[in-house]
Amino acid sequence: MRTFVAAEVSNENVLNTIGKIQADLKVDAKPVSKQNMHFTLLFLGEISEGTSHQVQEALGSIEFSPIQVNFSGVGAFPNTRSPRVIWIGTDQGAAKNLFDLAAKVQKALGPLGFSSDRSFKPHLTIFRVKKRTANISKELEKLRDYEVGADTISEIKFKKSVLTPQGPIYSDLKVVEAKR
Repeated sequence: MRTFVAAEVSNENVLNTIGKIQADLKVDAKPVSKQNMHFTLLFLGEISEGTSHQVQEALGSIEFSPIQVNFSGVGAFPNTRSPRVIWIGTDQGAAKNLFDLAAKVQKALGPLGFSSDRSFKPHLTIFRVKKRTANISKELEKLRDYEVGADTISEIKFKKSVLTPQGPIYSDLKVVEAKR
């Protein structure tokens, strides 16, 4: 099964604002659906049922406090001239706290052989660009400081991903609540 660890966005106002940005931004790309908005803390890839149980047990040991996130700014990876991913960013405090949370996930899952192949950069993917698209630098520049809203991350989820032609279908395998 294909899996990852995520922190999901749940604030309906934030999700609706993201939906408006997606509708207004003229780009030849696949938008991420509202119910799939999340921060990927660690992508695990294909694992067995047995490994899934080990991951669930390890994630249960993670303790963290709720994280207040202010979403702002739209950008792109690797750059705005030829984007592969279009994303929404966070404020610096949330970015640091999410980075620390991702590090806790990696520390808990490291003994099972999991590590990230790249440095964690807190962002919400709102579009995946499959084929080369027109230069949208000017459109993204207008949204560079756009205030999207705020949410509180109060749980992390170990998720299963089934890829379909209509897009991925996610299901929760384990939920770890923040300590209040």
